[in-house]
Amino acid sequence: MAKPKDNPNYKVIAENRRARYDYAIDDDIECGIVLQGSEVKSLRLNTANIAESYAEVKDGELWLVNSYIAPYEQAMFGHEDRRRRKLLANNKELARMWSETQRKGMTLVPMVLYFNHKGIAKLKIGIAKGKRAPDKRETEAKRDWQRAKSRLLKEHG
Repeated sequence: MAKPKDNPNYKVIAENRRARYDYAIDDDIECGIVLQGSEVKSLRLNTANIAESYAEVKDGELWLVNSYIAPYEQAMFGHEDRRRRKLLANNKELARMWSETQRKGMTLVPMVLYFNHKGIAKLKIGIAKGKRAPDKRETEAKRDWQRAKSRLLKEHG
């Protein structure tokens, strides 16, 4: 995600860099996330990990599963570090995500956890299909070719 230069509130907390390598991402959706006070304080300190997490639609609600937010030491009432967290999306997006995961065999992959320009925690979820080993090799070959091409253009262009 591109960072706005003049906005002091925008801040990326955690990023799932392997998501684009392991999955072919078709679409992405920005969701709100329901957090406790100690979780927000911990996120302000950049102590989160969404690399092993995933999202699921269950009983008409969207949930973030297995995401890690470190406990905040100064909190009077702490939180569980790997609890299920509810995600906020409108009903139209929720129905579309459910239909794509059920019918097309897609999965919901968290990509970026960040504070937006208003200072509110948001999560970008990608609707994705898993890549196989040949697809990963192809992606890696394309990336290597782009690097070599840009290097050649820089030298001779």
